[in-house]
Amino acid sequence: MVWWAAALVLFGALAALMAAALPAAFAFFGINILGAWLWLGGDAGLVQLVRNGVASIATFSLTPIPFFVLMGEVLFHTGVAMKAIDAIDRLIWRVPGRLAVVAVVAGTVFSAISGSTIATTALLGSLLLPEMLRRGYHPGMAMGPIMAIGGVDMLIPPSALTVLLGSLAGISITQLLIAGIVPGLLLAAMFVGYIVLRATLDPSLAPAFEHERLPAWQRWKPFFVYVAPLVAIFVVVVAAMSAGWATPTESAAIGAVATVAIAGLYRALTWSSLAKALMGTAAISAAILFIIVGATTFSQILAFSGATNGLVGLIRDSGLAPGAVLAAMLAVLLALGCFVDQVSMMLICLPFFMPLAAAYGFDPVWFGVLFLICMQLGLLTPPFGMLIFTMKSVAPPGIRMNQIYRAVTPYVIMGIVALALVAAFPPLATGLPKLLVGR
Repeated sequence: MVWWAAALVLFGALAALMAAALPAAFAFFGINILGAWLWLGGDAGLVQLVRNGVASIATFSLTPIPFFVLMGEVLFHTGVAMKAIDAIDRLIWRVPGRLAVVAVVAGTVFSAISGSTIATTALLGSLLLPEMLRRGYHPGMAMGPIMAIGGVDMLIPPSALTVLLGSLAGISITQLLIAGIVPGLLLAAMFVGYIVLRATLDPSLAPAFEHERLPAWQRWKPFFVYVAPLVAIFVVVVAAMSAGWATPTESAAIGAVATVAIAGLYRALTWSSLAKALMGTAAISAAILFIIVGATTFSQILAFSGATNGLVGLIRDSGLAPGAVLAAMLAVLLALGCFVDQVSMMLICLPFFMPLAAAYGFDPVWFGVLFLICMQLGLLTPPFGMLIFTMKSVAPPGIRMNQIYRAVTPYVIMGIVALALVAAFPPLATGLPKLLVGR
């Protein structure tokens, strides 16, 4: 079978299964069984499929995932995250759109200690959104920053999806985790700047209110008690990885132990909260490993069928400039992000995109960060952005979907601007890994 016919069979069957509302992981498993029978040799191919699946998850590079997930689960189930929000709220003073700025700053702090975008958005939405609406904030000014900063969680380590991307794409996990820091902070700074500018030009969007005037020490004390230790964990995890003192797995383990210890010191850790955190970690980690099995075997079947080499060779021989190829790949990712989840984006695109990136000499860490930004935007783009539905689930009953779509639009535009900046200036992604890791 020629390569284009193999690609048509595989992706046609995949589209049919997804159209039938089959979960992405099961759809890929169905395609893998079909592909193994056709291209790996019948019964022997099915046996090889099982062996390849086991080998795909029996790798040390994936072990940071449950530790990173556990850090976020402990924060949210023990209530430490809510105390950190209150500390940040006390510290930010006399800023236009103050509560929206608090949401962005708090979300950035959580991004440095939790790898769950949905949990961050749900927490900030349930705590800050009702208060902002009660104080007369425009719904767009109230909801937009919460959704936008939830997506940034994917870029700033620890991030389970970054580990997953690095593992599936063959990119250094340490370098990819560090490379997301600057773009993530850039996006957060852009969000704060936009909020302050909009609230200054139109104060009715975020009415000012009298905040309780506290002495300086009372405003700073909660920050040092509840926020500084969380930031310290982030610094230790990144420093241990970048200095070579610990592998990503060991750094993640240090972070998880430190998070549990801090929750214990705050007297917030109970057997019930620890059990919920462990159960959540097990469920999320198992789902991710299940996805890895499907993704890895799908990539191998594409390679055996000749579809990967055929498409890469066709594009390479077309004479397109590297910039045009990169723009096309990013456009495909942005379009997919409107309709499918982030894991499906990786499963569909990585088998083709990584060989193309290698053929055109793209820096893998830089390309990985661009891929992450596109996935982050996919969380926010209508009609099926995951954080859009998360916001709808925590918003008051009167909030309509079209209001949520309008609220998130400016932040999607800023995300595209950030994507263009990182694409045009690769050191924004590669500079920090070079400085810390010396790549």
